[in-house]
Amino acid sequence: MRIIFLGTSSSVPTIERSLPSIAIMRGNELLLFDAGEGTQRQMVKSGLGFNRKTKIFITHFHGDHIVGLLGILQTMSMLNRDKSLDIYGPKGIVGFLRHNIRYLKFGLTFEINVNEVREGIVVKEKDYVVKACLAEHSIRTYSYLLEESDRPGVFYPEKALKLGIPKGILWSKLQNGESIKLKDKIITPDEVLGPRRPGRKIGISGDTRPNAKLTKFFSNSDVIIFDSTYGDEYSDKAKENLHSTSVEAAQLAKDAGANLLILTHFSARYEDVNNLVSQALKIHPNVMAASDQLVIDVPYRD
Repeated sequence: MRIIFLGTSSSVPTIERSLPSIAIMRGNELLLFDAGEGTQRQMVKSGLGFNRKTKIFITHFHGDHIVGLLGILQTMSMLNRDKSLDIYGPKGIVGFLRHNIRYLKFGLTFEINVNEVREGIVVKEKDYVVKACLAEHSIRTYSYLLEESDRPGVFYPEKALKLGIPKGILWSKLQNGESIKLKDKIITPDEVLGPRRPGRKIGISGDTRPNAKLTKFFSNSDVIIFDSTYGDEYSDKAKENLHSTSVEAAQLAKDAGANLLILTHFSARYEDVNNLVSQALKIHPNVMAASDQLVIDVPYRD
C-alpha cells in the first residue's frame, strides 16, 4: 500500500504546495481523499492515470478540498473513461455534483455512484473497510480511516508435512486461509498457521481540532495524516479557526498509539515547515512533513 501526497497546502496554493489531496494505492485501486483545485494535474505528474478503479472521498465542502473534483470528472470523460466511479462525501454531495455537471455541460462517459456519508463504515470490501468519523470543524467534516482486514498467520511448513500435506496448491490454499480436504479428513488453516496478523490502518483527519473521539477512531493506526495548519506559536489561531497545530497532532498520534505521524495542510505563511516537525518530535518519536508528490510505502508491522 502506497500513499502519494498530491496537495499539502491549506486554503490557497503556494509555489511549492498544491491544494489538499491524498492518494492511496492498493494494488491497482486508487482511493483519493479530497480534491483541491489542480488535483488532476498532480495526478498526471504522479502517473496515477484516470481510468483505473477509483473511489473518491471528500472530507467537507470548503473549496480548497473539493473544487478540483469537477475537473477530474471532466478529464476522465475527455479521456473516455469507461469504468464506473464511486464518490463519497457529506450530505449535499449528490446535489453538488448533479447541478455542476449539468451547468458545465460536459458529457460523462462513465457512471458515477454518489454516496452521502454518515459515521461508521462507508465502504466494505473483501479485504478492507473505510470508516468515517465526524470531525470538529466550522462545517460538517468527516475524518476517514482505511482499515485492512486481518491477514492469515505465519505458515509453518513442518506442521503441514507432519500432517502429510504435499507441497503445492494445498499449501497455497491453507496459506490463504482456506480449509482443505486430504483423503477423508478436513484440515483447517489454524492447524498449520500461527495467529492471524493485523492489516494496515491509515487515518486521514481532514480539517479538524484534535479530540478524544478522533484519538479513539485512529487508535493503533500505522499512519495518521493530520491537519497541521499551524505551529505551536499560533495555537490560539488554531482554536479560533478550528484547525490543529503540529504539537496537537503529535499529542493525538501519541495517545492513539500511531506508528507514524505525517503532518499536512500547512498554512501558506510557512515556506519551511521543519520547525513544525521539530515541535512535534518533542512529543511523538516518528514524525514527518508531507510535501507534494511525496510517496510513502506503508509496510506491515510484522
